Amino acid sequence: MADVRPPATEHPVSLPLFGRPPAADRPLERLAGTVERVTFHSEETGFCVLRVQVRGYRELVTVVGTTATVQPGEYVECSGYWVTDRTYGRQFRATTLQLVPPTTLAGIEKYLASGMVKGIGPHFARKLVRAFGDQVFHVIEQTPERLQELEGIGPKRRQRIVQAWAEQKVVRDIMVFLHAHGVGTARAVRIYKTYGEEAIARVRENPYRLALDIPGIGFKTADALARRLGVPHDALLRAQAGLRHVLQELAEEGHCAARQAELLELASQRLDIPEGTLARAVERELQEGHLVAECIDGEPCLFLASLHRAEVEVARHLRRLLAGPPPWGTLDAAQAIPWVERQTGRVLSASQRQAVTTVLGAKVTLLTGGPGVGKTTVVTSILRILRAKGMRVLLCAPTGRAAKRLAEATGHEAKTIHRLLGFDPKTAGFVHGSRNPLAADLVVVDETSMVDVVLMHQLLRAIPDHAALLLVGDADQLPSVGPGAVLHDLLASGRLPTVRLTEIFRQAAASQIVVNAHRINQGLLPHVGQPQAPEGDFYLVRADTPEAIADKLQRVVTRRIPQRFGLHPIDDVQVLTPMQRGSLGARALNSLLQEALNPAAAPRVTRFGSTYAPGDKVMQVVNNYDKEVFNGDIGRVRWVDPDTARLGVAFEEREVVYDFDELDELTLAYATTVHKSQGSEYPAVVIPLATQHYPMLARNLLYTAVTRGKRLVVLVGQPKAVAMAVRNARSVRRLTNLAARLRQE
Repeated sequence: MADVRPPATEHPVSLPLFGRPPAADRPLERLAGTVERVTFHSEETGFCVLRVQVRGYRELVTVVGTTATVQPGEYVECSGYWVTDRTYGRQFRATTLQLVPPTTLAGIEKYLASGMVKGIGPHFARKLVRAFGDQVFHVIEQTPERLQELEGIGPKRRQRIVQAWAEQKVVRDIMVFLHAHGVGTARAVRIYKTYGEEAIARVRENPYRLALDIPGIGFKTADALARRLGVPHDALLRAQAGLRHVLQELAEEGHCAARQAELLELASQRLDIPEGTLARAVERELQEGHLVAECIDGEPCLFLASLHRAEVEVARHLRRLLAGPPPWGTLDAAQAIPWVERQTGRVLSASQRQAVTTVLGAKVTLLTGGPGVGKTTVVTSILRILRAKGMRVLLCAPTGRAAKRLAEATGHEAKTIHRLLGFDPKTAGFVHGSRNPLAADLVVVDETSMVDVVLMHQLLRAIPDHAALLLVGDADQLPSVGPGAVLHDLLASGRLPTVRLTEIFRQAAASQIVVNAHRINQGLLPHVGQPQAPEGDFYLVRADTPEAIADKLQRVVTRRIPQRFGLHPIDDVQVLTPMQRGSLGARALNSLLQEALNPAAAPRVTRFGSTYAPGDKVMQVVNNYDKEVFNGDIGRVRWVDPDTARLGVAFEEREVVYDFDELDELTLAYATTVHKSQGSEYPAVVIPLATQHYPMLARNLLYTAVTRGKRLVVLVGQPKAVAMAVRNARSVRRLTNLAARLRQE
């Protein structure tokens, strides 16, 4: 080994900065020692920067390499070579890196204290080493009952330690295999939990099944693994999985299908597979039932089978519900409306009276309109009339916040659609469906614009034949985050009785938020107040560059809004940005605002590229039926426990506990995209707008963002960007076939 002392740097480096690898005839050097600190470790890629105590070196050695998992205290054996990085100096680049459990008492304590075994943190690591010395691993594995000799370790904690230790042993074997093929730690744990001891055999058999079976593992990860396992680049297996992947990417953009010719061309570009091979893959996928072929507007198209089924079933269930009279029979609206006006003390306008009359005379109705046009008044009046007739009414909305608003506005209980349907962990499905329908005479769905086709299918199948359905929403908002354009398609079909409210009422007209929302929707620039003006609820803070926008946005959120309006900068203020990436995207703004609003909170945990600490504002980004938290739910981190590798998040009045390995289900939520805000209202909304957002600057996006604000809306950015958004009425049409399905009957 070269007798060169490396520098005492602790900075992570990126592989492109390394010096040249050694010549082919130059032998690799070997280096071994104890990991003192893990300076950096990416669970996604395995890339790590380690500070290693090597015998014969006065200072710690910086080792850079790749490993699935690494903890302080482990003994590392490396093969590699020294390089001189132009930024960080001399380092050892490991081409192979093997880790073994430690043998020294200090190393064992560091290893156990690292949090890799749930139930053991720094405190218990110290107690275990003092009690059992270098036999502690043997005690955990062979005589775990002895753990209860220590104060603070009871049967439950002992069981958790033993279970975690056994899991770690199996996982480590699996991870050795997976790491050798480029899969990181967190994903290896998920693979083990899904396949158990058969994980290696299952992965070898068909690595692409990971993209179907394992949450958080997509085609790209499975593809990289398949490549390392020797699956040919143009294999039919890869072409099939690649087609599903491209269709899934299009579904994430909202499309239910793709034109076949365009799909083959796009897939060929993205996968580097000849279109002839992809055409054969399409035939195989059609035979296996993963894809469905169907014409849309005369063009051959392909659907993922799940989305095709959802569309077909939504149309079928709507036709089923349209059949027959309403469960309340025939009601005389001319008598019911004056009665409900006396009951509520509200005089309905002509348009609202017509809306009530239409709903009472139909079995399925669409009620649409912008802010301030009286949709809630219509719904409340209908509920009052039907409850007086003894009708059972259920209210729901796509998100927890939307359900809470609906309940507050109507005075009746409202649930999220997911909670209304109920989730059964045993079957991984909903409790309510066609075999166990909801006990309801009327189901009211608010914020229908954000219900995707899959969730709408699940809801409709649970509504009994005799029941009526009222779908309420704003057709001018952005469509759902998930695939489909359900509200748009239902309106376009012309098959459902529809009421469009357009009259802005006097009280709502006093709000510049409401007035400007309608101006934006009509293609007119909003009227904005000056930032120094004492009155008003709609402002534009001008800034000319992305850097100035970010700086002013931070001051608006952290100081100006709290000082002038008395609103809490975390609980009451929500930043809504057009994009996820970029200097003004949600990721960058979250880092900026976290540093400004919660800089010193501890303890902290970093997973999947984000850091969380008590007090942080977070959002659930996937549906988790077991925990009963859903995509878009916002909460606050209450506690972080490194000893048990868990943290707790308060959502409304519920606390949900996450293992650290589950933190890819969360993201920071000081800032979020406009799409993710659908169905929610916030006391104050701050919207950064810059011309760099031009791919996303559209009228319906700005309209949706503005209508999220309840008491205050502040635009921060370039007036030119505001004008670009208002002028751009073109929205990308999602490729769906739901409207045509409804028109066919």
